[in-house]
Amino acid sequence: QLELVESGGGLVQPGGSLRLSCAASGFRLEYHAIGWFRQAPGKEREGVICISSNGVTTGILDSVKGRFTISRDDARNTVYLQMNSLKPEDTAVYTCAAQLNCYTQVDYWGKGTLVTVSS
Repeated sequence: QLELVESGGGLVQPGGSLRLSCAASGFRLEYHAIGWFRQAPGKEREGVICISSNGVTTGILDSVKGRFTISRDDARNTVYLQMNSLKPEDTAVYTCAAQLNCYTQVDYWGKGTLVTVSS
């Protein structure tokens, strides 16, 4: 079955760090762009950051710029989201998605992993 599986979510205090992983099963990520999205309770899903198949980062949400970094390891068929200096407003379900490129619609969605930033 074609799947994207996120991991690494959990509870972290404000100012802390967390690294999320997005691993593909059943297909190769090599020729896909991967975007990270998030949705807080009662709010619409928003794009956080995206990385192209060539490793170029685009679509960075202004509120996370300078704090979040996306990277990919095609040999491991995995994309990572490093989140530093976390704030309570970063609390959301984080989902990764495979795309043709960062400007097209999503081909595959992951199920999401919950990140809670709270003291």
